[in-house]
Amino acid sequence: MKTKGLTFDAVREIGLKLPGTEEGTAWGTPVLRVGGRIFTGIAIHKSAEPNSLIVYVDTATRDEMIAEQPELYYTAAHYENYPCVLARLTKLRRDVLEDLLRMSHRYATERPRARRGTTRGAPKRGTARRR
Repeated sequence: MKTKGLTFDAVREIGLKLPGTEEGTAWGTPVLRVGGRIFTGIAIHKSAEPNSLIVYVDTATRDEMIAEQPELYYTAAHYENYPCVLARLTKLRRDVLEDLLRMSHRYATERPRARRGTTRGAPKRGTARRR
């Protein structure tokens, strides 16, 4: 059975035209990165619908997108605490996908990096707190 609508091939074609974009994999699925950060990929968690694209955006933008076009954008249990929105590839138009990828690419390049290897209030790995 053939799926109508866009596929990750279209995502790849559009995304690789954006500056600094690299193709790779994460969790066994294709993703696009800029500066080492994923900005889009196939949503594979079981809480996501099949043929969904994960697109990194700030949570306020995500909430607006879902409110305005719930037939196109949504979130799922696993993704709710992350700055991303899920898009139904079969319902996306190519021009909308282009705008979405540019927005996500910009978000990935502009957002501050989280400190790796630490959690709030915990010492860095290999260090001890002084009392």
